[in-house]
This record gives sequence, C-alpha cells and structure tokens, in this order.
Amino acid sequence: MSVKKNLTLAASAAALSLSAFAASAQTTNLRIQTHFSQETLSGQMAGQFIEDVTAMSNGEIQIEMFYASSVVKSAETFDAAATGILDCDMTGGAYQTGKNPAFQFTGDLTGGYANPYQQYAWLLHGGGYDALNELYNQYNMEFIGWWIPGPESLSSTKPISGVADLEGWKFRSPPGVITMIFENLGASPIVMDFNEIFTALETGIIDGADAANLTNNIGLGLYDIAEHTNYPGFHSMPADHLACRKDAWDAMPSHHQAILKVAMQALGLKNTTINEVKNAQNSVALAEKGLNMYQWSEADMATYRAAVQSAWTDFATTPESQNLLNSHLEFLRGIGAMK
Repeated sequence: MSVKKNLTLAASAAALSLSAFAASAQTTNLRIQTHFSQETLSGQMAGQFIEDVTAMSNGEIQIEMFYASSVVKSAETFDAAATGILDCDMTGGAYQTGKNPAFQFTGDLTGGYANPYQQYAWLLHGGGYDALNELYNQYNMEFIGWWIPGPESLSSTKPISGVADLEGWKFRSPPGVITMIFENLGASPIVMDFNEIFTALETGIIDGADAANLTNNIGLGLYDIAEHTNYPGFHSMPADHLACRKDAWDAMPSHHQAILKVAMQALGLKNTTINEVKNAQNSVALAEKGLNMYQWSEADMATYRAAVQSAWTDFATTPESQNLLNSHLEFLRGIGAMK
C-alpha cells in the first residue's frame, strides 16, 4: 500500500473519529441564581465555580449566573428552578422551611457543628447526599452540593455582648429555626430578603442583622452602619447549596453530573478556606478601625445551646425533618462531638 494511500486512510479515520466525538458531545445550559452579589467574596467564588465547570467540561456545560437575586426573590429561587423559570438554585435550603421544616436541617444546624469540615464530613461520609435527596426529590429538585463560608457574625447598631443584649433587639433573620431560637432569647427577628438588609439597617427598621460572616458583611456594607459584631461567630453556619431541577439533572450525561458535583466540592473547599483566612485578616483590620467585637462568655453560650436544642425538637414536626435531624445527631454522636 502506498504512503499516500496510508495517509489518506489515516486522515479519513481521524475525520470519522472527530465526527463521532462531535455527535456524542452534549451541551448542558444552566440558568442559576444566587443571592450573593458579584462584589462579595462569595459572589467572586461563584464566578470561579463557573470557570472550573467550563474548563472541566471543555465548554460542554454553559452557566448563566444571575447574581443578587436579580430574577426572583431569594426565597423564590427554589420554586423558580423547580418550575423552569431557572434551572438551578444557588441560595440555601433554609429559605424553604415553609414547605417543610426539614429544609432547616439541609443547611444549618444552628450551632450543632463546630466547624464546616464536620458538616462536610456528614455530607460526604455520613450518608448526607442520600438523606438530602430523599427530601429534595419530593419537590422536583436534586441536591448537588454545599459551599460553607463558616460561622457567621451578627452585625448591630447596638451592643451584642451577651444574651441580655438580645432583649428587644430587632434584627434581620433568615426564615427557619433561628427565628424561634432568638425569639426565645428575647429578640425580635424580622424575616426579610438578603438584598433588603442594608436599607433596613440604614433606616433603623432593624437594629442588626443575621446576614453572613465577617468578610461577606463587609462586602454588604453593613459595618459602614453597624458598629458592633461578634467574632468568632457561633450562632449559625449555613451551607449554601446548589440544587437543580430533577428532570434537568436526569437529562445530563453522567460526566456532566460528575463535573458539577466535583466542582461543588472544590468550591466548598476553596470557599471555606479563603473565608477562614479573610475573616481572620478582616477581624484585625476592623478592630483597628474601632468596630466593637464581642466573644460571648461560656455561661451565655450554654444558654444559647440550650435554646438551640429545645428549638430543634420543637421545629422537627414532620417525618422528613425528624429523619434529617436524627441523621445529623447520630453522626455527631458517632464522632464524639455531641452527647
């Protein structure tokens, strides 16, 4: 066989191979909304997530991200994804506690976990994915992954040095068990959308906010108004989620599904560690600027923990919520983190 004929056959084979690849390649287009603005650290991390997914999928997965709840309100993102207005929700499960109190236990155990790594461990090694999707699938959604910035810090225009300061304290609260806990401690929680916090604080509608951690609070501009905070945080450590419409998820090729899950795990690690660094650095800078930072006494912390465990029991009123709470508690007890 001539060299020319060999080259021709090789070129034909290569062309057929490329055609077969092109025919087999699938494109996944996702419209995702997050409640974070692009200016916050978490918003920037969401941008990195998109870059990772694009690179790992060789452009087969294209994501259009809507920041700062620009399509629908934060609490409406889940339904917007489930019904096809969007494809995925990148806010948090606690916004959906009105559907089922079990959603409280899909992201924040309000002081149950000591750090984000314990919480990731439940997800990865304690049956968390299956436990969460038993709930999410009931609402035509698939849980994909978490990213946890770490313990949050309250912001306030009044001192918040301990439980006594909570009496009559009006603050922005996310929906869920946190409102029950703080009401029982004397505060007046007001549930409002994430992007309404700054104006409500500025106009005095609220005295403070349970919004985010130290670094994201800076990004939201809260410390331009609020002169008091607590650090390190203790009261809340919400895990923001990525959840996609079930039929959209099921239609993806398996390698796209794997890319999204792995990208979320990478986002979780990068987000948690950068927030840990930034929070420590910002605590120094904020102290130098005169921000009052409080660390509660052990007696106040004991009061808080008692209120939390009581609220868990009161909040877990459905079989799904009881099952999820039990899954968390069994894991925590199994690793010696709770009695």
